[in-house]
Amino acid sequence: MRIGKLLLLSAACAALSAPALAAAPAGDLARQRAVAARVQIVRDDWGIAHVHGKSDADAVFGMVYAQAEDDFNRVEANYLTALGRTAEAEGEKAIWQDLRMRLFVDPADLQARYARSPAWLKALMDAWADGLNFYLATHPDVKPKVITHFEPWMALSFTEGSIGGDVERISLGELEAFYGQPRLQASAQVKARELAQAVEFREPTGSNGFAIAPSNTKDGHALLLINPHTSFFFRSELQMTSDAGLNAYGAATWGQFFVYQGFNAHAGWMHTSSTVDVVDEFAETIEREDGRLVYRYGAEERPVTTSTVEVAYRIADGALGHRTFTVYRTHHGPIVRAADGKWIAFAMMYKPVEALEQSFLRTKANDYKSFLKVAELKANSSNNTLFADDKGEVAYLHPQFIPRRDDRFDYTRPVDGSDPATDWKGLHALSEAPHLKNPPNGWLMNTNNWPYSAAGPYSPKPADFPRYMDSVGETPRGVHATRVLSARKDFTLPTLIQAAYDPYLTAFADLVPTLSKAYDQTPDGDPVKARLGPQVAALKAWDLKWSQASTETSLAVFWGEALWAKSAAQAKAEGVSVYAYMAERTTPAQKLAALAEASDRLTADFGDWRTPWGRINRFQRNDGAIVQTFDDAKPSTPVPFTSGQWGSLASFGARRYPGTKNYYGTSGNSFVAVVEFGPRVKALAVSAGGESGDPASRHFADQVQRYAKGDLRTVYFYPDQLAGHVERTYRPGEIK
Repeated sequence: MRIGKLLLLSAACAALSAPALAAAPAGDLARQRAVAARVQIVRDDWGIAHVHGKSDADAVFGMVYAQAEDDFNRVEANYLTALGRTAEAEGEKAIWQDLRMRLFVDPADLQARYARSPAWLKALMDAWADGLNFYLATHPDVKPKVITHFEPWMALSFTEGSIGGDVERISLGELEAFYGQPRLQASAQVKARELAQAVEFREPTGSNGFAIAPSNTKDGHALLLINPHTSFFFRSELQMTSDAGLNAYGAATWGQFFVYQGFNAHAGWMHTSSTVDVVDEFAETIEREDGRLVYRYGAEERPVTTSTVEVAYRIADGALGHRTFTVYRTHHGPIVRAADGKWIAFAMMYKPVEALEQSFLRTKANDYKSFLKVAELKANSSNNTLFADDKGEVAYLHPQFIPRRDDRFDYTRPVDGSDPATDWKGLHALSEAPHLKNPPNGWLMNTNNWPYSAAGPYSPKPADFPRYMDSVGETPRGVHATRVLSARKDFTLPTLIQAAYDPYLTAFADLVPTLSKAYDQTPDGDPVKARLGPQVAALKAWDLKWSQASTETSLAVFWGEALWAKSAAQAKAEGVSVYAYMAERTTPAQKLAALAEASDRLTADFGDWRTPWGRINRFQRNDGAIVQTFDDAKPSTPVPFTSGQWGSLASFGARRYPGTKNYYGTSGNSFVAVVEFGPRVKALAVSAGGESGDPASRHFADQVQRYAKGDLRTVYFYPDQLAGHVERTYRPGEIK
């Protein structure tokens, strides 16, 4: 399919306009111009790019060029993170973040892997680098913070697409304590800070995915909900097509050349962050022998390997400083901290070539069989997948990179690295992990909860799998998803949207009755009880549904946050969920004290504890900065849904910021799409804010109202749908 074939503004072979070019080798520019002549970009009336190329590589060139047009700042920022070069832009404060990444990412290694890559993949990486470099060459006003020229091998540094990679589980504070001078076990202060960060109230990261079988739909076609919960503006919405059969639409992480969560003309895929345990720590027994470091492994004493990592950082005067680190490794992985007299090695998946192959190839899979074949690359460690296709098949897949381990050991804690029995023993076959295809109940879901409720009563059973297949359990969003998906057998796109935005808050369905009981158990003479009668009565009468006008939602959320703060650390220490601790282990006095705190804060900040939720919970986008600065005096938009922490399927992670009383959202629902796989794909979608990162663009905030209302717009997937909705048709390098 050639997007916009009949919509060209000029003849196909019209010469490119000739803007001023940044300095670049003449040969490179000539080659890039030749590719650009084979690429067409159609911008629809929402600013979304529909990119077509003759080959897949041409499409990659065009789609990454279009991404750079929309927000080059985010493209570069993602690769500074992935390459371990953020400190070159942000200064010394980012050194430890960069060192953490560089424990795995080595430019020389990536260059070697690029050289060994399959020819088809090298062609895509070449096109990716050419597309970004051509953008810089044709936009000399754009000044990169660090990366002025992209090399093809750099694409291998960021291949999997998740918002936070497995490497981010390494504590920066403990890494600094170990590799700082002198080398130390993390101090009590560092550990206390890390614990406080681990248990503080925060928006759950992850996503919602629903796959509905034809038996549960009105028109007999499979449906898919695509609902990633990421930080806002983390992904670009676009379509990429080629004469070689590529036709993918959806959310692409800035700077990557594949659609991460989306669909093609026959099938769709939705990734959710998995609860499987695939990242492990090994406590190594280190000794010094004949002047060298060794570690015990069974009856052996193996040498600790060392390497040198140099991290550059920006100095206040603009020059670059450098810090050099000697990094230690065992066969388990790099040493990342010290604890209890041991050095802790960190093990995770590192398969950059295979991960990039899998991420791109699945976008061309047209049915479950071909999708499963791509999954055999086993280069997905962090994502569950919900799948649907036009053959009517629906499926749930657990991550494919799952190390086989001895289930006697608790891998949620460091295991003894000197015991060979703790080692990884290859990878599980796909059939050995929780997975489902076409269950009798007619639906599948995952909301970053365990896989054992994915299909209601037809779900996999925990007893059939090692315990490391899940490390979280059920969640309020999982309970909520089961509730809405079990409620009907006649889903359509509009009713699937209704399910995705259902306002019921399952966490409070459990918590509010315990508050009522605590109130009744407290003596009438208690001074706290005496002033909380109206608040408790309001929550007892509440329908447990969020809305913009709901004052009960405001009170419940503020109470829940206050009680969470009193519960999280002890819940972690006792190994129970915070929800269970709040409901079952906090005292009546603690529950009432948290409600008094919530009531007082609402009154102090907004004048009355009966403040409508929409007055508090706001969406604001002031500029193109990656980290926004919020201001109560500036315009903002009310958002009715709450944090996913309370079971809201439509998630809006919001909180107060310095100088604000309002809550401002920065994560949660970021891209929402519903797709029907009939003879022709039908889809509706909405993105947070707008497609462009430029405040001067009409597409900077043109989707805000639709986003807040859950009012999804039509996706223009086919050329005839684009007719009448085209804002601009052009080739890379042309002047607007």
